[in-house]
Amino acid sequence: QVHLVESGGGLVQAGGSLRLSCAASGRTFSSYSMGWFRQAPGKEREFVARISWSGGSTYYTDSVKGRFTISRDNARNQVYLQMNSLKPEDTAVYYCNEVVGSVPVWGDWGQGTQVTVSS
Repeated sequence: QVHLVESGGGLVQAGGSLRLSCAASGRTFSSYSMGWFRQAPGKEREFVARISWSGGSTYYTDSVKGRFTISRDNARNQVYLQMNSLKPEDTAVYYCNEVVGSVPVWGDWGQGTQVTVSS
């Protein structure tokens, strides 16, 4: 079982930036791909980005390509999501999870971190 704690969200104007962090514990963090997901009000949770165990491979959903960057620090058991050029449609609660492809592994999600982008 892995314990996930997301942080770094907030309120930002359109065009602004935020950097989200995810602290993971309970497993050998460096052995697994990690991903970010988000859930907007009234919508299902959706995949945003993933990064391989080494950090050498990344993948993004089309709506965030060129604006978001996922990274990780295996020494600190952390994964990050740098979000630039934010849009109101990026407003959501953001979560991290271990992934296989774009599918989350763990059913027990963290509390997430709220990102609100004002127009």
